Amino acid sequence: MPELPEVETIARKLEPELIGRTILDADLRWARTLAMPSPVLFKQQIRGQKIKQVTRRAKYFILNLSDASLLIHLRMSGDLSIRNSTNRPEKHDRLVLKLSDNQSLFFNDTRKFGRVWLTSTPEELLGRLGPEPFSRDFTSRWLYNALSKRNRQLKPLLLDQTFLAGLGNIYTDEALHMARLHPLAVSNSVTMEQASALREAVRKVLKEGIRRNGASIDWVYRGGEYQNHFRVYDREGKSCAVCGAQIKRITVGQRGTHYCPECQLQSAA
Repeated sequence: MPELPEVETIARKLEPELIGRTILDADLRWARTLAMPSPVLFKQQIRGQKIKQVTRRAKYFILNLSDASLLIHLRMSGDLSIRNSTNRPEKHDRLVLKLSDNQSLFFNDTRKFGRVWLTSTPEELLGRLGPEPFSRDFTSRWLYNALSKRNRQLKPLLLDQTFLAGLGNIYTDEALHMARLHPLAVSNSVTMEQASALREAVRKVLKEGIRRNGASIDWVYRGGEYQNHFRVYDREGKSCAVCGAQIKRITVGQRGTHYCPECQLQSAA
């Protein structure tokens, strides 16, 4: 599932190819891909919109248009690419936006979980999200206070997008290992020192993920190499690079979770 580094990579890649182009038409090939508005209104409202900015918020890919915002959540298997408008849509293309200069933006989604919103009030959707990990609001003090106010296991809490935006299964496991915190540790047991270490770990693994163009492992995303540098994720049975212990896999909140039993002692967290 694409997380913050993968979405950021896509946004950076597509930005120079999209800014300044005009959306001429839309071909909605799977109705449920569109969350809002209705298909008829969507086609009416998207035509003639000029793309002014390409950005990201949490795991949302955002096109700021001349008179609205187009939000795309890739979910489990979504991907975005630009192709020549003469190219025929592929089997799993769910939405095609025909652009000026004979180009088109294709939203491909094998599992059909991805969603698209066209709205003039994006904050109604994005406003419920937690702070961005690279924002000034994400301080060690904020994190410590936020953890202290909750009585939840760390792994599910960090996956909660209303708590902190952008983390998914991969980068949460990686950050917890770097911070030497057990995924089952209770949030209000985390000390200020541990919260500071967790903040730094979150930023470091996300920054490294972006530097390596994300991870190509369990979805259609192309070109990332962070999977070659995982600390614990998807490394069950392999040796921890820090201490040499065998990486374990457990299920936390219905999510496969990887950790080192020596580096991440549950009793110490």
